[in-house]
Amino acid sequence: MRPSASRTAAGGAAGAAGASGTAAAAGTAERGSAPPPAARPREPRPLDAVDHDILRILQADGRASIRSVAEQVHVSRANAYARINRLVEDGVILGFGARVHHERAGQGASAYLTLRIVQNSWRTVHRQLRALPGVSHIALVSGDFDVLVLVHSPDNRALRELVLTRLQAIPEILSTRTLLVFEEEEVGQGPESSAAPEHPADHPAR
Repeated sequence: MRPSASRTAAGGAAGAAGASGTAAAAGTAERGSAPPPAARPREPRPLDAVDHDILRILQADGRASIRSVAEQVHVSRANAYARINRLVEDGVILGFGARVHHERAGQGASAYLTLRIVQNSWRTVHRQLRALPGVSHIALVSGDFDVLVLVHSPDNRALRELVLTRLQAIPEILSTRTLLVFEEEEVGQGPESSAAPEHPADHPAR
């Protein structure tokens, strides 16, 4: 299986990282003279059920306080604080950010783009794709195409400009295909995800 890359939103909640602070602040607290996580060997440590519960809570609400997380997983605040720090240091948690309703944020046109690229050009293509406006996810995949990209644009004109001008200007991209997104939902990322979104077709005219 070939590796994948995703664009992640990094950032944390403001404020002190005390035991009663936010989980995001815990992940960014200073650790004395210890080197940053990227400088350490990434030896994966196994996650237990509590770690998985913490990840689930933070995926639903990245601003959850240490107190709230600790109460939900039934451990002390110090334990929850240490576990979140460890998840950050081990690279399990990549960052804390906001989930965005793209249409309400003025990005009314979304599409998945499939790309065929020149062999061994993934690193070059990946770097250029990250610089494009509206790109939110990039993956190197197997199958009939090589790269899958999710983009959000203000409208179809901006989307067309991105595909026909910006993408085709990258020499390592051999061909593209655009799959327009009519409706999307982030599954399992919040309490609202337990119910399917309403659609006019769900309510026939009386």
